[in-house]
Amino acid sequence: MQVILLEKVVNLGDLGEVVKVKDGYARNFLIPQRKARRATSTAIAEFETKRADLEKAAAERLAAAQAQGEKLNGTTVQISQKAGVDGRLFGSVTNADIAAAVTKQGFPVEKAQIRMPQGPLKVVGEHPISVALHTDVVVEVTVAVVGEQQV
Repeated sequence: MQVILLEKVVNLGDLGEVVKVKDGYARNFLIPQRKARRATSTAIAEFETKRADLEKAAAERLAAAQAQGEKLNGTTVQISQKAGVDGRLFGSVTNADIAAAVTKQGFPVEKAQIRMPQGPLKVVGEHPISVALHTDVVVEVTVAVVGEQQV
């Protein structure tokens, strides 16, 4: 299916590009999330008239993400979990836990923005985590997992 992108999509293209994607990806993700539209001749003509407004909105979102990224970059988030004597956690620290802790510090992020390539954290210590505030803005945050000893 041919779609026209209404915003930058990672590994797909930039604003305004007409790309060919699988039907399910377009129907189930891109179109409902308002990231793309079917590339019909009327949709392309409509997009060209609204292009300046969409580019301005995209630039504002990028500037806001960069401003938040400068404040958030390098911060340390402390999360306490129950741990055994050897430092292994009884549960794990997931992206939802990290997003809640970062939001509590005054930086609103969603759990989908937390990038954890090694999966959930299962040991006590400091771990570097990436937070993708925008497709072009990725900052590093240190998560300090502190163990609560069982008595």
